[in-house]
Order: sequence, then structure tokens, then C-alpha cells
Amino acid sequence: MLIKSEFDIQFQLPLPTAMVGLLHVHSSVEPLLKTGDALRVQHVPLGTAWETATEIPVEEYIDSFGNRCSRFFAPAGSLRLSGENVIETDAPFDPQGYGAQQAPVEKLPPEVLQFLLPSRYCQVDQFGGIAQDLFGHIAAGWERAAAIRDWVHWKVQFDYKSARSTKTAMDVFTERIGVCRDFQHLAVTMTRCMNIPARYVTGQLGDIRHAYSGAGDFSAWYQVWLDGKWWTMDARHNEPRQGRILMATGRDAADVAITTSFGRADLTNFYVESNEVDANGVEAPVVGKIDKGHGQMRVA
Repeated sequence: MLIKSEFDIQFQLPLPTAMVGLLHVHSSVEPLLKTGDALRVQHVPLGTAWETATEIPVEEYIDSFGNRCSRFFAPAGSLRLSGENVIETDAPFDPQGYGAQQAPVEKLPPEVLQFLLPSRYCQVDQFGGIAQDLFGHIAAGWERAAAIRDWVHWKVQFDYKSARSTKTAMDVFTERIGVCRDFQHLAVTMTRCMNIPARYVTGQLGDIRHAYSGAGDFSAWYQVWLDGKWWTMDARHNEPRQGRILMATGRDAADVAITTSFGRADLTNFYVESNEVDANGVEAPVVGKIDKGHGQMRVA
């Protein structure tokens, strides 16, 4: 199976601004690439046509979580971040770890211990009693991890209009509404409370052999550490899906923001798509899909 992913994100910058982006596929996905995976950064002064855009140089680096990052400095004006890639994969449904065992904390690898701790959006220290009351009676391991995922899926309502950058796991627990990142933050928090390492993931999840679900967006899910490996969990969709393309992992959304600006950056256009294509690059039909929805603005 071939999967083509593309994005076009635009900002207005009132002042020169430094930015960091996590817009490449994860290093573990690189061997699957059939094309390049470059990030193109273009700039034009305010009131100038894109036909006159100049390229801004980009510095690539690896962060402390092993993610591929891009940093650049943009003058005031209009800014466009764009790119595309094609990967070839068998795109299996998310593997299910039925019966996977939970290791005692003292036997966990040192590198996963940080994924038991509180983080910016995941207040583990505030959820201990709540998580124990809800899930303490369930068998440790996969059964408990899946129960947490299922509980969040059924208790939280999805609504794009409820998105806000400051919303924490406790806010989600109280309000019972959110976007994909909010579902995952609450599930990650509850999972860590039960001494199962959990890390936040961002990436592409198109409607690959799945009914059309709306305009494209970057997606969030999470992973749990059981039986010595990471397993994919998704409290929003809560069903095995095909075609996930991993981009970055971290403690929560603060570690893996698609773009971080060190100054004001007003979003003016947001287009993201990830679709199955044939050898000629023709997009496979998706049930219910009419067009690609260019210009749709979404916050995940």
C-alpha cells in the first residue's frame, strides 16, 4: 500500500519570529519512504504575491525524545510551511496486545520511567485516587490499559469547537468534552497512575480504507509499555485503524507540537491530507468524500 501525505500551513507574522516544527515522519518510518520528506519554508512580505516567495533556510536536529525537528527564523510577513511524502507499507490494523503483561516499576527500563511522571497536560499527581477507584479492580496489564482507553472514549465527547491550548487532563475529566489531544491526555494520565508507562504520539491518520470522517488534520494517539514494547492506543477513535504514520512522541502535546513560535504567529491556512494512492499517485476512493477541503482550519 502507498500512502501520500501532504500539508500546507500558513501564518501571518507581525514581527520577525523564530519557529520550530515537527513536520517530518519519525525516524522509525524513514525506511518506508518512497520519496523525499523535505520541509519547504517560504516567506513573502505583507501584501506580496506568493509567486515572489523566497525560501528560508531550515536547520534540522533531533530532540531529547528522538524526534526529527526543524528550526528557522522568519521575517515579518506571510509564511508558508509545506511538504509531502509517499510511504510504502503493509499498513496493518493496530496490533492488539491481549494478555500483554505489566512490568513492576522496579523492572522497567530507565528510559521509560519518565512516562510514569506528571507532565504539562497530564497531572498524574492529582489523579491517583480517581484512577484507583475506577480501574484498581481490573487485572493489571493489557486488560487494565484497554479499560482506561475505553472509559475515556465513552465518557468524553468529541467537539472541535471545544479546543483550547491550555486544556489539561483534569479539565477534560471535569468538562467531558475535547478534541483528539484531550482524549489522549486523559487516557495517558489515568494509565500512568496505574504504573503503566504511557507516551503521547502525534502523526498522520487519514481515512485509509475507512469511511470519510471530515477535512484532514494531524492526529494524536498514545502508546503504552507492556511486555517490553510500545502498543498503540487511541481513546478518541477506539478501534484498530490502518495507515497511522508516526511523526513524534513525547510526554504530552507540549513536547510534540507541530509548530512552536517564539512570538506571535496568526494561523491563516491549514491543509493536511493523508490518503492511499496507486502507483500513479491517483487517490483511492473514500466512502463519503467529495473533495480535499483546502483551507479548512482545525486545531487538534
